Amino acid sequence: MKKFLMATIMGAAVAFGAGSAMAQQKEIAVIVKSENANFWQNVKGGALDAAKELGDYEVTFQGPAAETDVVEQVNMVENAINRKVSGIVLAPSDPVGLVPSVKKAWESGIPVIIIDSALQNADKYFQSFLATDNRTAGELAASKMIEKLGDKTGKVAMMSYVPGVGSSIGRDGGFKDIIEAAGNTVIGPFYSQSDMAQALNQTVDVLASNSDLVGIFGSNEPTAIGMARAVKQQGYAGKIATIGFDGDSTLQDFVRDGTLDGIIVQSSYAMGYKGVMTVDQVLKGETVSKRIDTGVVFVTKDNIDGGEAQSVLY
Repeated sequence: MKKFLMATIMGAAVAFGAGSAMAQQKEIAVIVKSENANFWQNVKGGALDAAKELGDYEVTFQGPAAETDVVEQVNMVENAINRKVSGIVLAPSDPVGLVPSVKKAWESGIPVIIIDSALQNADKYFQSFLATDNRTAGELAASKMIEKLGDKTGKVAMMSYVPGVGSSIGRDGGFKDIIEAAGNTVIGPFYSQSDMAQALNQTVDVLASNSDLVGIFGSNEPTAIGMARAVKQQGYAGKIATIGFDGDSTLQDFVRDGTLDGIIVQSSYAMGYKGVMTVDQVLKGETVSKRIDTGVVFVTKDNIDGGEAQSVLY
């Protein structure tokens, strides 16, 4: 068994263009953008379930206090490399800032599975990318908003989170293109830095300065929560079309009470579960897909208690 494991690791090292540092620890490090959002805790749940199923690895989980703390996330990846972990599952906070660290992992023979947000010009250095097709998800959000608006067109606000992040670029871009093609005018994006309070304040300002607003889109969990709270507090619930992104219990409550017309929900659990499973496949020398779409579900008051919605809500 020991010989098999060493052969597997050495084979992986050669495949990744490895240097002299060989993975020695039976650890898979799951490193996300922040530990503070329920979305990332759901990733953790999936990763830990995969570890239990495999029985071969200890899964560690960490992330910075804030999604904007790229330096801290880089340090976490560097520390995992120095520990010579078996593999890394990474949700990069910055599409460029994490590339040198991922390259270092590749040079060290440590497989990296990217989840949620893409890296730029780094395909050589990671083995698979597991994520929602964020552009398609943004397009779906726009299509559902257009259905809600019917024949009405006008100003639509985009409440976003962190500029330059791959997932926000995809969601915002897909949403904007479809909404504008339907004859609406997009204002924003307004970036909350994934801070709920900031999203709330920004939304209050947008509502106050745009009395002709017909729709508003919040494109991640803390942003959508802050947006929905502002919509409700300012008396706009049911008066404008509202679509959020992600599926924690607070957003579910806003769907149930009609503040939000619907939420686009990713399977964050699947990102964690499949991320760890994909590391295991790579270490065993199996072929894995370069891109794996973990999908989304559009959740409304009408389907929130159904099986499909319940499988992704958290």
